[in-house]
Amino acid sequence: MSVVLLLNGPNLGILGQREPEVYGTDTLADIEAAVAEEVRVRGWEVASVQHDSEGDLVGAIHRHRGSTVGAIVNPGALMIAGWSLRDALASYAPPWVEVHLSNVWARERFRHDSVIAPLASGVVVGLGAFGYRLAARALLHLCAGTPGGPS
Repeated sequence: MSVVLLLNGPNLGILGQREPEVYGTDTLADIEAAVAEEVRVRGWEVASVQHDSEGDLVGAIHRHRGSTVGAIVNPGALMIAGWSLRDALASYAPPWVEVHLSNVWARERFRHDSVIAPLASGVVVGLGAFGYRLAARALLHLCAGTPGGPS
């Protein structure tokens, strides 16, 4: 069975409670279920990891190298200065998509630059929890023709 890594960074474990006017009311469990529903059409499973610590996220990426077909990554605020996260993602060979619930370019200036986005296969921003579904669909497309990918 092929596996997609769903990686969520700091403060995303409290989605649904944290600033719902910015991040929406969907919980991380709701998002995990939505991503699982999207990739199930190809027989894929989801390995979901959320940590508030950058080091734990780096470790999760290393543990899933070679065992996943791709990843969906919401680094949260680590997009701004998460250099060790960036380096771990640079060594992650499968395609991965960066996701942000809010439109980071419509927010404070310090959120406008992502140190990891240049490495991503694509970036989805500002579409709330639905952005994760789009990222999952993008991975299905990007992995076409690979083992476990769509034919």
